[in-house]
Amino acid sequence: MTQLLEARAGRLTPAIRRVAEKEKQPVERIAEALAAGETVIPANVNHAGLDPEGVGKGLRTKVNANLGTSPSFPDLEPELIKLEVAVAAGADAVMDLSTGGDIDAVRRAVLAGAKVPVGTVPIYQAAAHARDRSGDVTEMTPDDLFRAIELHASDGVDFITVHCGVTREAVQRLESQPRVIGVVSRGGALLINWMMRRDAENPLYEQFDRLLEIAKRHDVTLSLGDGLRPGSVVDATDRGQIAELLILGELVAVAREAGVQVMVEGPGHVPLDQVAANVQIQKRICHGAPFYVLGPLVTDVAPGYDHITSAIGGALAASAGADFLCYVTPAEHLGLPCPEDVREGVIAARIAGHAADLVKGVPGAWEWDRAMSKARKSLQWERQIALAIDPVKAERVRAERNPGEIDVCTMCGQYCAMKIDSGRPHASTGR
Repeated sequence: MTQLLEARAGRLTPAIRRVAEKEKQPVERIAEALAAGETVIPANVNHAGLDPEGVGKGLRTKVNANLGTSPSFPDLEPELIKLEVAVAAGADAVMDLSTGGDIDAVRRAVLAGAKVPVGTVPIYQAAAHARDRSGDVTEMTPDDLFRAIELHASDGVDFITVHCGVTREAVQRLESQPRVIGVVSRGGALLINWMMRRDAENPLYEQFDRLLEIAKRHDVTLSLGDGLRPGSVVDATDRGQIAELLILGELVAVAREAGVQVMVEGPGHVPLDQVAANVQIQKRICHGAPFYVLGPLVTDVAPGYDHITSAIGGALAASAGADFLCYVTPAEHLGLPCPEDVREGVIAARIAGHAADLVKGVPGAWEWDRAMSKARKSLQWERQIALAIDPVKAERVRAERNPGEIDVCTMCGQYCAMKIDSGRPHASTGR
């Protein structure tokens, strides 16, 4: 049975108990949100060694890190290094987006090495195999696509992105309001090309029951992908995006009825003043399903710094109710990320998520900041480093910029406000 069905039946599974322990919340509260579909626990029955995470209502904002090969960089070893770096930096989940080399070997190695939930996009593999076989991705058949989904589920993938809302109707809405940059989702572009060439409906939508059967059997969480997400702030919140979202809202209800866990993916590139509205619309249309957002990136002009543009949008989105942030690295829009890009992307997204958790009142969030403030006040440098979201960088900067044994920092030295203030009488101490 899926975690959703177990919760509905009143059974507190080991995964539910583990999530409650991590979140410092009553196990009954986790089970209640899970049964309502407002929380998911991506936990494929075939993923050995998984330490489960919950995503959704009232929980800490989670961060996903993407990795995976490309045709230009097909080697496995660099991706396993990125996996280690991502998890060490605090990623709560990873997605293998491989499109080059031995895709099966990469996925299985990532699953074997990951205690965190692992996601994939099966259409990438189905399309790559079609290209290898015939030189044309549109030669992919619906059976090819569902075989890839079954393979990923059997291997132990915990959640899969499936672009079920890219229907012929949604594409018509997209075309009725032309975009500057068009379709930027790889899965969305592949499906639209396939649908146009074959004059056929999206098989993920047309055969949604077939998808549900696979997901239910392995307890794979469906991540309903935003194939029509905006790739530019000038295209945000247009007809195509909203048309797809309306369809995804309907599919959320169908999946829940079938006992399948489901979350919904969101944009994309969104200007600051539309971020909260996008989250509110998604939550309303999709019946409170957990919301998984890429960024959102709030400007298009910062290549090399898109981990920052996405962290700004991610903090806003999560504070408005988004539950899961897909990191963006400094290499976004420029090339395949290296391990250091991965680390910076994870840290930036974690900062965004924690800033939102303060607003959302997530248990432990305020306590963390309060502890850091106390350590700063008392100039406890080791304590500050231990509490830092990135203790590795904090320790390195402290050592490099403050040679010798000093109790202050080289920014202020003898003019340190903390030391000066320590001599002021305080009402709380009577001094």
